[in-house]
Amino acid sequence: MPGRIIAIDGPAASGKSSLGVALARRLGYAYVDSGALYRAVTLLALRRGVDVQDAAALASLAAQTRLVVTRPTVFDGRQYTVLLDGEDVTWDLRSPEVDANVSAVSAHPGVRRAVNEHLRRSIVHEGTVMVGRDIGTVVLPDADLKIYLTAGPEARAERRAAELSARGKAADYDTILRALRRRDAYDGGRATDPMRPAADAMHLATDEMDLEQEVELVLRHLAATERPTGGAGG
Repeated sequence: MPGRIIAIDGPAASGKSSLGVALARRLGYAYVDSGALYRAVTLLALRRGVDVQDAAALASLAAQTRLVVTRPTVFDGRQYTVLLDGEDVTWDLRSPEVDANVSAVSAHPGVRRAVNEHLRRSIVHEGTVMVGRDIGTVVLPDADLKIYLTAGPEARAERRAAELSARGKAADYDTILRALRRRDAYDGGRATDPMRPAADAMHLATDEMDLEQEVELVLRHLAATERPTGGAGG
């Protein structure tokens, strides 16, 4: 029997990636981070000197390139492998240049349409967990399970600061909090595919939950809604 398709949405630093990776591992599913493909388009645009405000050129670039996200092909700590026209660019996606430009690139409706098609082609028979901000509402509206994570900006800022500190990077709580609030306003207010929960999404407030509690809650929900496998005819 094919695996399920699980869509996880929510604001920045709400824990989407952590939950998505943990669920995919427990279930043996593929894990797809939609943001990685927007980063791949951004990387390609920067390499080719395409203006990140040129909506038509970026949409054409996103539609014509070969973007593939797969299970990790190298065991170097990555959560997935991203191939850009056959080149492994997984770690290149986290460069400061990409960080600085990905929001502008992902805002263009034509880019979003093209990336959504790449994302839909990433679904695998064995089961897929996909995370983002409009997966359950736009990319995979027929997903078997839609999850929407919520957490207050203060809790999310604390998490992001802790993550950065653990990686030896500067982490000013107030700066992070302001950035998260700006991102929330942008994601929720954009004209194309604004961030919002699907009508049938399972809501998870993660302010006071740890990752293991989140995973167990979702697994119990999946078990309670297990699809029938059929039985002996009569």
